[in-house]
Amino acid sequence: MIQSLSKIRIFVKTDFMKAIDELNLKNKHVLIRVDFNVPLNDQLLVTDTSRIEAAKPSIQKVIELGGKPILMSHLGRPKAKEKEFSLKNVVDKATDILGYKVNFVDDCVGQKVKDAISDLADNEILLLENLRYYSEEKAGDDGFAKQLAELADVYVNDAFGTAHRAHASTTIVAKYFEEKAMGYLLKNEIDSLEKVMKAKEKPVTAIIGGAKVSSKIGVIENILPRVDHLIIGGGMSFTFVKAKGGKIGQSLVEDDKLNLANNIMKKAKENNVQLHLPVDVLAADDFKNDANTKVFPIDEIEDDWMGMDAGPNSKINFSDVIAQSKIILWNGPIGVFEMETFAEGTKTIGRAIAEATEKGAFSLVGGGDSVSAAKQFGLADKMSYVSTGGGAMLEMLEGKSLPGIEALK
Repeated sequence: MIQSLSKIRIFVKTDFMKAIDELNLKNKHVLIRVDFNVPLNDQLLVTDTSRIEAAKPSIQKVIELGGKPILMSHLGRPKAKEKEFSLKNVVDKATDILGYKVNFVDDCVGQKVKDAISDLADNEILLLENLRYYSEEKAGDDGFAKQLAELADVYVNDAFGTAHRAHASTTIVAKYFEEKAMGYLLKNEIDSLEKVMKAKEKPVTAIIGGAKVSSKIGVIENILPRVDHLIIGGGMSFTFVKAKGGKIGQSLVEDDKLNLANNIMKKAKENNVQLHLPVDVLAADDFKNDANTKVFPIDEIEDDWMGMDAGPNSKINFSDVIAQSKIILWNGPIGVFEMETFAEGTKTIGRAIAEATEKGAFSLVGGGDSVSAAKQFGLADKMSYVSTGGGAMLEMLEGKSLPGIEALK
C-alpha cells in the first residue's frame, strides 16, 4: 500500500547533530568511523580509492584543529582473520591520498592499540585493524563498543555506507561519548538527499532501474509525492508491462508483484506523476554478450526472446525527460550494462544526466550498480553528487531512520 503523504519521512534534521567544526579538538584523540571497505585486486592493491578520498576532508579537518585521528573501518566479509581482509593493505594508498603518515596497528581494541595511540605524533594518523575480525562488531556488542570508546576523547561518524547498520562502531559506541559529531561526508550525503526529497525546483525526475520491483518498492512509495517524473527501466519494467497486459517473452518478471505494479501506476496518476516505461527493448535469444539481438516493442516481445536493454525510442524518450529536469535522482541501471552489447541504455541515461547537470540541474546518483555504471562510463565526476552508500541511501529514500545517524543526535 502506498504511504500517505503525512507519514512520509522527508529528511534528517542535521541541526540536531554537531559538525566537526563545532568541536574543540586541540590535543584530543578523535575516533573516526570511516568506510575504507575498498576493492582490492589479486595483489591486494586498492583498485578504487573514492571512499578514501571521500573521507579526506574530515580527517584533514581533525588534524587542522589539533586532534589526532584514529580511524576504524571494516573491509569485506572475513570469516576468520584472512590476510586479504586486513586493512594493512590500505595503508600505503591511504597515506598517498590523505597526505599524512598513516600508522597501522594489527588490532582494534586492547593494550597494543592504546600503546600505538600513545606513540602517535602530531600530524600522524592511526588506522586500526578490520573491525569485522571481531564478531562483536556486527552483533552490536556493548562491551566491544565500550572498548573502542576507551581509545579516544571524541567520536566522529563519517561512514554513511554503514550508517544503516546498528553495529558496535557505527551506533553503540556513540553513547559512550559526550562529544560526538558527523563528518563532512555524512553531512554531504544527508544534504544531497534533502535536495531531492525537499526539492523546490521543478521538475523533479527519479530514474529507478534494476532487476526487481520488490527491491525498490519502498523507495518508489516514498518518493512518489515528491517527484514530477518517474522513469522505470531495467528488469523491473517488465513486471509493469505484463501488469498492463503486454507480452514480455522470457524477460525477467515478478508475477507476484503484478497487482503492486498496477497500484503504483494508479498512485502515480493520483499524485500527478508522469510515469515513463520503455516503449521498445533490445532483446536477446540468450543471456550472454554475443547472443543474437532484435528490437521489439516493449509489449510485443516474442516467446523465445528476453529484454536486455532499453530500445532506441526508449532512450530518446528518457533523455528528453531528463533534459527538462532540474532535480534528478538515479538509482539502478536501465539494462544489463555489465555486458557491452546491452550497456547503451544505461550509458545514454548517464550521459543525459551529465548534460542536464552541466546546464544547472542537480543530480544525485546512488546504489551500487548505478554508481558502478557512472564510474565505468567515465561520468561520475560529471554528476552533482555520487553517494558512497548503496544500502544506506536506499533506506533513507524509503524514509527509514538510520541508527548510525540517530546515535549522533
